[in-house]
Amino acid sequence: MNAHEIDYRIHGEEMQHVEIELDPNETAIAESGAFMMMEEGIQMQTIFGDGTPQQGGLMGKLFSAGKRLLTGESLFMTAFTNTAVGKKKVHFASPYPGKIIPLNLAEMNGKVICQKDAFLCAAKGVSVGIQFQRKLGTGIFGGEGFIMQKLEGDGLAFVHAGGHVFEKTLAPGEVLKIDTGCVVAYTSDIDFDIQMVGGIKNTIFGGEGLFFATLRGPGKVWIQSLPISRLASRVLSYGALGKRKEEGSILGGLGNLLDGDGI
Repeated sequence: MNAHEIDYRIHGEEMQHVEIELDPNETAIAESGAFMMMEEGIQMQTIFGDGTPQQGGLMGKLFSAGKRLLTGESLFMTAFTNTAVGKKKVHFASPYPGKIIPLNLAEMNGKVICQKDAFLCAAKGVSVGIQFQRKLGTGIFGGEGFIMQKLEGDGLAFVHAGGHVFEKTLAPGEVLKIDTGCVVAYTSDIDFDIQMVGGIKNTIFGGEGLFFATLRGPGKVWIQSLPISRLASRVLSYGALGKRKEEGSILGGLGNLLDGDGI
């Protein structure tokens, strides 16, 4: 294996964290802000990109790290290396309620494509890059699905998803239609495209957006029930209204008064 061979254990139910056990000189990489805790003997170092060997020296590293800006991530990642004699553990936490998904890239033809904010951590040697969708319709209308992350290598990687996570294996030619924000990750043999919702009533009154993703097998896809964008918009809508949206004006005002918020 080119990637470090790490052991892991996932703790928790709705607010999970992953415990990674490192042998001496083994390294795990993680997004900035994912770190939770570690045992003494692990050295933490900020690095450009994902730490995989780059061609072209410093410029190659800068180019690789710079591509991460397109996915909304930091130029830097953090590497955690066991410099002690025995095994040591480091923990990484999920940023919001949901599930952590372990992906063994060696069993998935060495490549998985995921949403740009899904990657959490991985064994050193896993390459974290960007994936542009090739089809014009996907590029123009895909929204969250236009620029995605690609995880390449033969090691373990961990991604995070919101709510409940459902893994589905598609047979050759089998098609699945999904809300674009609910797609967490899929294997490289999946054909990904964006399709417009049909019917003018669906478009105007459906409330589900104008487009959805179509995935054609064979391959695996991971689906989340609660995209962070959906959760954030709901929280913001309640905060902006300052009262209970589901109640009428009289009951809503009474409820706010009872809560101590005034009318």
